[in-house]
Amino acid sequence: MATGHEHTVKAFDQDIGQLRALVSQMGGLAEEALGDAMTALSRNDVALAREVRRKDKAIDAIESEIERAAVRVIALRAPMADDLREVIAALKIAAVIERIGDYAKNIAKRVPMIHAEGEERIEVISILPAMGQIASDMVHDALDAFSARDAEKARRVCDSDNALDDFYDSIFRTLVTFMVENPRTISQVAHLLFVAKNIERIGDHATNVAEMVYFAATGQYLADREATDTERT
Repeated sequence: MATGHEHTVKAFDQDIGQLRALVSQMGGLAEEALGDAMTALSRNDVALAREVRRKDKAIDAIESEIERAAVRVIALRAPMADDLREVIAALKIAAVIERIGDYAKNIAKRVPMIHAEGEERIEVISILPAMGQIASDMVHDALDAFSARDAEKARRVCDSDNALDDFYDSIFRTLVTFMVENPRTISQVAHLLFVAKNIERIGDHATNVAEMVYFAATGQYLADREATDTERT
């Protein structure tokens, strides 16, 4: 027969499992939103862009559910140390995912402006999906690290941010050069620069998620750990 303590531990594990599942579901929707926004941009699919904007409400709804679940766990289970870090991480990660969803929605909003009627297609657009894929992979891997409580995978996500920043710098230079050489495209290119910046910010947020995962799993901040490792070498 299970003791009261065993029952409490089992109930807490179920609560944590629910939080992880909700974070995973929310993250999956945010990944899908980013992918669809980039597809809409590439194909000039205004209907798909509109759908991305509509579905953002589902991401917001799950964030609210995660907030309620986290508060309930803290109030009823009074978690300590490792367990408390994981609950707080889920709460903070949900807020970051909501911002990622907002960036995807903002990209979708730009689609009709970039492909305005009567304006020729700018081939530079074809570069952006590759950058979007890097950011999407970072989000996916950060959420996988959270589900698996994998500190090393979280560290690798942070390492990927440098590659995304380099990609952004390259695209920024390409777009500015194109705009200077083709002044009639200034309005369209300005929107594309906005899209590229949004993708770069999504990568930053994926890095934030990874840092939270690392802290939840190890009790150390990633920057502190890297500083310690440097001192040892």
